[in-house]
Amino acid sequence: MNAMHAVGAPEIHARPARDAAVRVLETAGLPVEDLTDGHMAHFFFAGLATNPTGLVGVELCGDGALLRSLVVDPQLRGTGLGRLLVERAEGHARAHGATSMFLLTTTAESFFRRLGYTSADRASAPDEIRATREFSSICPASSAFLIKKL
Repeated sequence: MNAMHAVGAPEIHARPARDAAVRVLETAGLPVEDLTDGHMAHFFFAGLATNPTGLVGVELCGDGALLRSLVVDPQLRGTGLGRLLVERAEGHARAHGATSMFLLTTTAESFFRRLGYTSADRASAPDEIRATREFSSICPASSAFLIKKL
C-alpha cells in the first residue's frame, strides 16, 4: 500500500489555492514574492484547501527540479507529514522527467539529510536551477544547497 494512502496517513492534494498557499508560507517566513497561479500546478498540500496544514512545491527545471516552500503546521511536526509531502513532490518531479531534486534551506538541512539529500556546492547547480528566482535572488547565499538523485 502506498504510504500516502495508509490508514491514518493524511491525504495529499494537488493545486492549493494561491491565496491560501501564500498565507501559510508567509506565516512560516518563507518566500512568496515570485509565486503565481501557474506555480500552484506543482504544489501539494494536506488539510483543507482554505487552510492547509502542510504545503510543498516543485519548480521543474529541465531534468532537475527545485523543491521549494515545504511547510508543516508546528503542531503536526514530527508526525511524518513533511516526509509525505516531500515524497509526493519527488514523485511529481520524477513523473515530469526530473532525475535530481535540488533545494535551498536556512532552517531544515538536518530534516532533508534524513530524507537522503546531500550537500552540494551552489556553483555546481545546473543552469536551469541557477536561473530560478529562488536560487538567483530570493534565498540568501548562506542557504544550504542540497541535492538528491531521484
